[in-house]
Amino acid sequence: MRTVVITDPEFLPGETQAVTALLEAGAWRVHVRKPGADAAEVEALLEKLPERYRQRISLHDCHELAARYGVGGVHLNARNPLPPQEFMGMVSRSCHSFGELAECAPVCDYMFLSPIFDSISKKGYVARFPLEEIRRRRDDAGSGVDWKRVLALGGVCPDNIRRVADAGFGGAAVLGYIWEPYKRDADVGALVARFRNLSVFSRL
Repeated sequence: MRTVVITDPEFLPGETQAVTALLEAGAWRVHVRKPGADAAEVEALLEKLPERYRQRISLHDCHELAARYGVGGVHLNARNPLPPQEFMGMVSRSCHSFGELAECAPVCDYMFLSPIFDSISKKGYVARFPLEEIRRRRDDAGSGVDWKRVLALGGVCPDNIRRVADAGFGGAAVLGYIWEPYKRDADVGALVARFRNLSVFSRL
């Protein structure tokens, strides 16, 4: 299964070192999501990342920086409904209904579906998609969705990631499980250990 890490919305101490360590540990992609940041702040983060890893970065905002820094992906949202003109990298989007999944499938390389479990980082953001329904739709040849390109988002952690795989998702996106402890201790080693623990369970 593919594992995507989404950054915390706030800039954190040692964050570029942490993102680099996650990529080195095997994260398929890291999504830079800083909705309150301006282009200069996002650019400062990108400049500190090793060039060899920038193809595995996706930007949620400031898409104009993708070409300048060799960033490999952009994430569409209400603020940025279309990728930059002539962008040739990976395109993704977050979906919150089965209808959105089917609508985005023709134009996106992969999609997030959320919330699958109760969110760790957003209190009150509770699970909306029974895994039994996911399995049923996965087996429906007429759904118009390739579930290998759908990643589960929302509350994913080692306790439930095997259920994500069993339901037929192509991977998972994580945020709170990775970053909430880091916000308390800024320990890169512990952050990587959490990611590796998640990866071990995702392969079982």
